Amino acid sequence: MFDRPDSGERAVLVHLTFYTGQEDLFELQELAKSAGTIPVHVVTGSRKSPDSKYFVGTGKLEELKLAIETYEADIVLFNHPLTPSQERNLETALGVRVVDRNGLILDIFAQRAQTFEGKLQVELAQLKHLSTRLVRGWTHLERQKGGIGMRGPGETQLETDRRLLALRIKQIQQRLDKVDKQRHQGRSKRRKAEVPAVSLVGYTNAGKSTLFNTLTGADIYVADQLFATLDPTLRQCQLPNNSEIILADTVGFIRHLPHELVAAFKSTLQEASEADLLLHVIDANAEDRDETINQVNQVLTDIKANEIRQLEVFNKIDLLEDISPRVDRDASGKPIRVWLSAATGDGVELLLDVLAEIFSTSKVKLRCLLRPDQGDIRAKLFTCAKIIAEHIDDLGANDLVIEIDTKHLGLLKSVHTEQVL
Repeated sequence: MFDRPDSGERAVLVHLTFYTGQEDLFELQELAKSAGTIPVHVVTGSRKSPDSKYFVGTGKLEELKLAIETYEADIVLFNHPLTPSQERNLETALGVRVVDRNGLILDIFAQRAQTFEGKLQVELAQLKHLSTRLVRGWTHLERQKGGIGMRGPGETQLETDRRLLALRIKQIQQRLDKVDKQRHQGRSKRRKAEVPAVSLVGYTNAGKSTLFNTLTGADIYVADQLFATLDPTLRQCQLPNNSEIILADTVGFIRHLPHELVAAFKSTLQEASEADLLLHVIDANAEDRDETINQVNQVLTDIKANEIRQLEVFNKIDLLEDISPRVDRDASGKPIRVWLSAATGDGVELLLDVLAEIFSTSKVKLRCLLRPDQGDIRAKLFTCAKIIAEHIDDLGANDLVIEIDTKHLGLLKSVHTEQVL
């Protein structure tokens, strides 16, 4: 449909320096590899501001042409967002496909999406990105032709495509709203059952999925690449005090995450925004560790999850010298940071102990004897207590062993109970 040059695997990367704290060149190389391309050359430079027509200057444009010819490149990847006109002008001048940073991230997300919801979210983000690139994006989209028999009312091809895009975006949004309602129902049930929800958040490739597998015994996909995990995964995790939590592995964050993705993945990111605790997984071996921490906290602010309690998990200590597993605490003794290695398992038991400490409640274990006419109390116990054992005698009386929070003991005021040690 697009009359654009074909894209291939051999890529020339472009990274210009405008200011400090912008996108990282190493990150662009990792994004390119994650997308399945082979970076063959990197063009770097610095400017005070982007060129309005080509983003790069005329000299750098000639350098790009030479690099494409020398290294037989099929695609040019920019580590910057390009305007639709800049993208088209570059493709016309260079004769190869040009993809900006946002388009590259969207392509990776399209490859990673596995679930129905994930695919819908990616398509929504792609359509919103595409909607800004319709004007003169196709050579076959001519305005209505003039001449005898050709005049009259009607839509131009561009207007038709805009309308169809808007219709498809609306349909996808309606489907995602349904999925969001289902997720909300699931979270409501977990809150009713008083099962704490813990979300793993962090910069992409910090080791969240490896830690998730280690804690839950799951087998979700793990790879040394950006955005290896896209679709959220929820699993139960048993703590040392025999209580349970729900652990959620979410999509990794990145510098200047495209707004289309933040909007499209709102329901997925909601697992983080409605969690009881955020495990902020940090690559302890990363040179730009502090910067990535700030980037993650910025995204958490964007999704209104910055006020949720956060426990920092400094991962990959096996790559550091003279660092052993430990727990850091604040002045009041509250745990704020755990140092561990998800790959080797060192320090994971410390994290589990800290989670048990955070979610420890004043629970008691009781034996309850319910008369046959106290079925309503039995039903309530199944929603607010953990049923350890149950026996029903021939007369219909219930003998239960439960674990219940002391705040719910008022429910048992008419029930004969005995404490179980």
